[in-house]
Amino acid sequence: MATEIYDIIVIGSGSGGLTVGLFMAKAGFKVLMVSRSDADIGGDCLNDGCVPSKAFIHVSKIAHSAKDGINFGLEVTGKVDIKKAMNYVYERQEIIRVHENAQWLKDQGINVVLGNASFTGKNEIEVNEKKYTGKKIVIATGSKPKKLKVPGVENVKYYDNESIFHIKELPEKLLIIGGGPISIEIAQAMNRLGCKVIVIQHINGILERDDETITDALLKQLVKEGIDFIFNADVDHFIFPAKVSLKFKDGKLEELPFDAVFVGIGRELDLELLQLNNAGITVKDNEIVKDKYLRTTNKNIFVCGDVAGDLMFSHAAEFHARILLNNLFSPFKKKLNNDNMSWVTFTDPELATFGLNEKQLKERNISYKKLEQDFTDDDRAVVDNYQYAKMILFISKGGWLKKERILGGTMLAPHAGELIQELLLANTSKLSINSIFNKVYSYPVASRINQQIIAKYKEESLTNTIKKLLHTAYKIFG
Repeated sequence: MATEIYDIIVIGSGSGGLTVGLFMAKAGFKVLMVSRSDADIGGDCLNDGCVPSKAFIHVSKIAHSAKDGINFGLEVTGKVDIKKAMNYVYERQEIIRVHENAQWLKDQGINVVLGNASFTGKNEIEVNEKKYTGKKIVIATGSKPKKLKVPGVENVKYYDNESIFHIKELPEKLLIIGGGPISIEIAQAMNRLGCKVIVIQHINGILERDDETITDALLKQLVKEGIDFIFNADVDHFIFPAKVSLKFKDGKLEELPFDAVFVGIGRELDLELLQLNNAGITVKDNEIVKDKYLRTTNKNIFVCGDVAGDLMFSHAAEFHARILLNNLFSPFKKKLNNDNMSWVTFTDPELATFGLNEKQLKERNISYKKLEQDFTDDDRAVVDNYQYAKMILFISKGGWLKKERILGGTMLAPHAGELIQELLLANTSKLSINSIFNKVYSYPVASRINQQIIAKYKEESLTNTIKKLLHTAYKIFG
């Protein structure tokens, strides 16, 4: 049987694959998209990641807010019905799944094949014993959660991000292994829903990608809510039926009882089924070798999303997709550059980070000024009770006729992910800090804090010389 020929084949139907496939189809190209199953369309984000986790966090926030009502005379009794909570999560997923399924994609002009793809040649794949050829092929197969591999793990009630959203009952005591974004979000949500949560982390702190000053402030809020943390410890083994043996950095061992464990120790790629060697694609240490344009060692095959071994965010996959689409049509090729990337840990408060951090600025010998701001005297923080919040901004050093720009920053506050967006826009568009300073903000919107940190910096820049000049100008022109 003759192979079917396509302008482009997309293997995977998550955020990156959908972005590439839908654009190419709308532009009139013949597109084939391969997904393991109809249920897998939407990728980790819809099925096991962003969408269910944020719906789950939403439910937990409502439960937490209800309990907080006791401070104002309300009384709340009863326990959260986890089945009803999960039904809400599933309902939200199904709303989005209306436009992320095989039939909908076919209606948009994409040919969809369900099954596992494997390469049979440099521009050919096979799915369900049928072969397909593509002028260009994009691999966007995502990643999967790393499994905890210690003695006795097979005997415990074990969850990760692929199974936690199918939980049937709340455990009384939940161990969280790992201190990254997924683990910390789940820890707070489960704690707010009624579990006793203990987080086990191999280092002394959480969210190691973010600024320690800001993560320490978040840690205080999580501890205040009742979450316990054990640092500098690894799981040595599990003891049947429900105990864990922890090994600390100093060699000390400690046993803890628990009812269930959630594991969030990172992500890994599953490349074996693809048979990449048949396409001349080099793999090293279970990562696909790529160049700065996201091309593999086969220049007609590209990587997109988690499988690129870059930042593993849904929006990073969309960013990769935009780079690929540009490079498919333009002689001016774009390179992968994460200098304007952002990410949010959706705890309450949220922790949002964007642009370059202090370590990167030092490594690149970029001159900068570090601005720090707490929310103690911010009116919106006062009335909404989040004076604990903090933010850090890095701005370029200005000079004669040289504008000062925002290079990066991080913020801990309710809705920080939304509050940083104008700062990220200024960062991406290389705007002067005056674009924030001169903006008129409605009072008392929370984003006024962005102007406050700039205004504070300008006030501190009023040297005696500048003050004398202002006094002279006031006498002459005032």
